Amino acid sequence: MTRGKAALSDAFDLAVVIPANNEEEWIARCLRALLASHCPDHAQIIVVANGCTDNTAEIARGLTRDFAARGWALVVLELMQGSKIAALNAGDGWVTAPVTAYLDADVVVGPEVLGQLAETLHRDTAAYGSGTLHIPEPQSPLSQAYLRIYRQVPFITTGVPGCGLFAVNTAGRARWDQWPDIISDDTFARLQFTPQERHKVPGMYEWPIVEGWTALVRVRRRQNVGVTEVHERYPTLARNDDKPGLSRGAMAAMALRDPLGFATYAGVALATKLGGDSGWSRGR
Repeated sequence: MTRGKAALSDAFDLAVVIPANNEEEWIARCLRALLASHCPDHAQIIVVANGCTDNTAEIARGLTRDFAARGWALVVLELMQGSKIAALNAGDGWVTAPVTAYLDADVVVGPEVLGQLAETLHRDTAAYGSGTLHIPEPQSPLSQAYLRIYRQVPFITTGVPGCGLFAVNTAGRARWDQWPDIISDDTFARLQFTPQERHKVPGMYEWPIVEGWTALVRVRRRQNVGVTEVHERYPTLARNDDKPGLSRGAMAAMALRDPLGFATYAGVALATKLGGDSGWSRGR
């Protein structure tokens, strides 16, 4: 894939692509957290407002001088179409850095994670990385119960899940061309790499879960459909899937320790099998 308006150069250490669809409630907090990063020294931030009917783009542009003051470039693109995949492809077209992070607009990065990703992935061989995930406590009692179990599932506790934030270097991004029209872009990207090529850095970031039963079911269903879609359309990527299962013994122990949490988590999992929802939605 040919990336950027110019050849890759040393002008930037890291690019951050942020797809944003009606994110006026979240985008300023997301961008200010980036500004508080200790490093890298030079980064390009590419916000792609797609299908927005709110002030997402205007709010983002309002921070242009703040980014320029620390030697970072902020680009805000606007697309008429509300599509995360279209936003990813548009953002990639502006990348001129050797490492690119893909960041959800409702994610808040800690001060260390961007610099650590830029340093860890700055290599000639293909590499993927993410930070140490922290899921803040939701307001809904139902989501709180769900989260108590979700924090314990092997996909979250092991490996490099990359929920809401993942990064790849130039050699890694060359493994695919345009982002395909799929639901689960994060699964597609993660499975391009073997477990040995995935790197978890200690820097933390916050990724929120949705609030309430309806939103939990909608998002969980979307996640399941998205993962199935990737496996069916790109079966060769399955060889890189090291997602561990949850044994019956582990489930029984969870249920004994936290009956309400386990019942909530299991109920959401069961409800995802009913109905259908294949669109991109965070449920907010």
